[in-house]
Amino acid sequence: MGAVVDLKDILARLEPSLGPVDGAPSPLEGGITNRNFKVVLGGEPYVLRLHGKETELLGISRQAERQANEAAADLGIAPAVAGVFEGGLVTRYLECAPLEPLELAARVEEVGRALRAFHDSATELDARFWVPDLLSDYARIALERGAVLPEGYAQAQRIAGEIGAALGEQALRPCHNDLLPGNLLREREEDRIMIVDWEYAGMGHPWFDLGNLSVNNDFDPATDERLLGAYLQSEPTAGDRARLALARLLSDAREAAWGVMQGCVSDLDFDFAGYAAKHFQRLAGAASGPDYERWLKTVGG
Repeated sequence: MGAVVDLKDILARLEPSLGPVDGAPSPLEGGITNRNFKVVLGGEPYVLRLHGKETELLGISRQAERQANEAAADLGIAPAVAGVFEGGLVTRYLECAPLEPLELAARVEEVGRALRAFHDSATELDARFWVPDLLSDYARIALERGAVLPEGYAQAQRIAGEIGAALGEQALRPCHNDLLPGNLLREREEDRIMIVDWEYAGMGHPWFDLGNLSVNNDFDPATDERLLGAYLQSEPTAGDRARLALARLLSDAREAAWGVMQGCVSDLDFDFAGYAAKHFQRLAGAASGPDYERWLKTVGG
């Protein structure tokens, strides 16, 4: 009941700029951290996002989220920002459909070009996203809140540090940093892929975006090759393939630590411990074989 009262108050505050409310808000599925609703204001549909609690502890900057979303919308790869309010964001509602895994793989070149355009934009985001530092911050906050770091956290920190050193803290670029399947949608009218949920956006490493996209969407080597070709606009080298492989591991380190951190701050009914354990296990498996050392040497060499 509280959420309804909050929404009514928020919508009333939006009416002067977006127009009168028409009908009741409709909850939208998807998302773990926030709550999303479809609302109609001034005869136009919008998505109203209510931010989750203490999301700043997850490394989220709402200023950077808005900046990134606006820049991506200018590039035609995200819905336009229509308004902001304390505790949330309003974007244009577009008729979209989820992308099935095979459909996303078939259109991976489109995603690669979209990411390259965003990374190459002149956008300066008011947040930094560097996974080794993020894992240290998560561990500190979790321990301060009385949590016990699970087995595998220290290993994840070590691996993230090794990969970060191999990739190098080059001039960081604007990045999305959360390319889960649900954040890539097909816009029906113009049949284009849209990227949503920019809350983890920050100045980060472009290879993290590529690895995060690849591992979270279960790309096979052939799809990775096409992704790299479209993103680089050239034939991938052995070094490029090694960077992508390491970035996939870096993504798992982040997802595992994120699960630990969410378990400390979120009140949502979600198995964050299981989510973390899944990614710790996949990370440990991928980093235990000879390929890992070969990738590090290839990138470092």
